[in-house]
Amino acid sequence: MQPLNIPYFQIRQLLDRRELSCVDLVSNHLTVINNKKHLNAFLEVYSEEALARAAGIDLKIKDGKGGKLAGLVVGLKDVLCYKDHRAHAGSKILDGFISQYNGTAVQRLIDEDAIIIGRQNCDEFGMGSSNENSAFGSVLNDIDNTRVPGGSSGGSAVAVQTGMCQVSLGSDTGGSVRQPAAFCGIAGLKPTYSRISRHGLIAYGSSFDCIGIFSKCIEDIALVLEVISGADDFDSTVSRKQVPAYSQELTGKPSKYRIAYLRDALGNKALQPEIKEAITLKIDQLKSAGHRVEAFDFPLNEYMLPTYYILATAEASSNLSRYDGVRYGYRSPATKDLTSMYSRTRKEGFGREVQRRILLGTFVLSASYYDAYYTKAQKVRALIRKEIKKIFEDYDFILMPTTPTTAFELGKHPDNPVELYLADLFSVQANVAGIPAISIPCGKDQQGLPIGLQLMADDFEESKLLQCSKAVLELDLK
Repeated sequence: MQPLNIPYFQIRQLLDRRELSCVDLVSNHLTVINNKKHLNAFLEVYSEEALARAAGIDLKIKDGKGGKLAGLVVGLKDVLCYKDHRAHAGSKILDGFISQYNGTAVQRLIDEDAIIIGRQNCDEFGMGSSNENSAFGSVLNDIDNTRVPGGSSGGSAVAVQTGMCQVSLGSDTGGSVRQPAAFCGIAGLKPTYSRISRHGLIAYGSSFDCIGIFSKCIEDIALVLEVISGADDFDSTVSRKQVPAYSQELTGKPSKYRIAYLRDALGNKALQPEIKEAITLKIDQLKSAGHRVEAFDFPLNEYMLPTYYILATAEASSNLSRYDGVRYGYRSPATKDLTSMYSRTRKEGFGREVQRRILLGTFVLSASYYDAYYTKAQKVRALIRKEIKKIFEDYDFILMPTTPTTAFELGKHPDNPVELYLADLFSVQANVAGIPAISIPCGKDQQGLPIGLQLMADDFEESKLLQCSKAVLELDLK
């Protein structure tokens, strides 16, 4: 049995007709995981547990009691809490930690009979754009094993890319779902900030973090978003807005959209020429299909990346202060007193990139620099959001590349973190503004590496965003 490259609703039809079983599905995914073990996408595979759960769900389907996601095989990025399972956030500092509860998104998957197949590798605490910062080794891109899969949710993207699971849940703080989706040639959604509860998501930057969804099919993303979104008493920041029936709204009558594309993005010197060519071709296709597509200038664009990194590192410094060797996780054995325990535990437990961001964040939060950096960045963030919201008064979507380049070589940026930060050049806008965004495949470069196209929409416009994404993908089929 080969990996099924069809939407879940078609798989469900096969399950309901008893032409396929959940046990068969899980067994197939486990075979792929074993055959692709060298990619290092999974840190832990729940083989026996997943097969046992699949057998139970087969009985529920037979009795007509299967949930909305019965038989959907899902992988979890190693930042999501799954009760009685390890959660390490790709870090040595959480060595031995076992979650005491299910995160809200995970619980809602389980309640609808999804099957969790394993824990997926990622950059440590979600800090990275290549999945080379994991304490458990790099993840490899299946298209070319000398290339990165993107980060920080690289393991989650590769798992969907190869058919190790049907859907993965990742997290997106500055592009960590969309960038690996682009590098791996699949779809990746970052919803509106507060659309999905963050309860059970190990924090990096609390005002940026979003749980995101990977799949090869827009239909799967819509259905999973429908299930895991909504109000949650465990998260005071989550929205109480009603959750639309995203999966049903995908089938609505096609619309003619108003789309703005950022002129500076396509003219940026850092943009790989083949990506510019692919995005320009897609713009022409959209115009030919009757959509209104126009260029716009965004004068605050140069402040986007600095604003993001000032605020995200500040929040990382605060969030990661809880990992000190006292209560759980790793504790250095080479300690003499309380002070040395703190310092040695954090030095040995955190990787270089995490240490760098903690130090940067601590600096911008220090008394001497708080107003010069942190306060000013918050003001700029408010201005950026205000100006982006103005764009949506005249347009339905903003279109731009997901990344400035296709997947780069492993080890290409070992000593210059700023070069890696520039990989987030086009993805941080959505996180700074808190709006939803998606990356979808948009052709390949001359080396056969996938190109990602990014669409952004106004707050809580995921339905329109998914509809448009499906329409854009279907342009290549006409």
